[in-house]
Amino acid sequence: MRGPRQPATALLIDFAGVVYRRDPSASAAVEERHGLPPGTVTDLGAQWGRLRQALAGEVTRAEWLDGIAHALADRVGGLDAARTLAAEAHAHDGEIVPEVLAFVDEVRAAGRRVGLAANAMDDFDAVLARYGLTDHFDVIVNSSAIGIHKPAPEFFTRACLAIETPPERCLFVDDDDRDVRAARAARLSAYRYNGPQDFPYLRAALGL
Repeated sequence: MRGPRQPATALLIDFAGVVYRRDPSASAAVEERHGLPPGTVTDLGAQWGRLRQALAGEVTRAEWLDGIAHALADRVGGLDAARTLAAEAHAHDGEIVPEVLAFVDEVRAAGRRVGLAANAMDDFDAVLARYGLTDHFDVIVNSSAIGIHKPAPEFFTRACLAIETPPERCLFVDDDDRDVRAARAARLSAYRYNGPQDFPYLRAALGL
């Protein structure tokens, strides 16, 4: 019979939806100016056949945006207008969640390694630099850089290798149930993030 699980010695944390939050009203305002229903551009970008390629590093962010523009061109007066719309609607116009970043810094100060484990595109390093995040993490695991996206088991294997910690001693935090379940299947401790009220539990899971 297995004994109690030991506290995690490393934290792997998601970006969008945990460390970073996007304001959906910003893209809705852009869509409204072009006479489109709210969510139109976002939904086109999120279509899995299109999005998967960008998250796996098979196409660049610019190519992903161009695919959205081509899908919109007939609705907004041509390709040039569609390209402008796609770029504006998918601009990095959110914000870093200060409570989460403070928690990350606290965990690192306590001697635990922290990695950012994200489904992201080829411009992710520039995004992190824009928000001043580069030095807040020991490791950056970007799906487009390694060619594997969550929830693939290999993503979690690669993340644990990057942070130099066995899966059984890694705590993975994400706001997506599917990715949390996949991390557990890969033998990591995993928790679905709901908000700052979760910090006491996460501290305990990290032995803090």
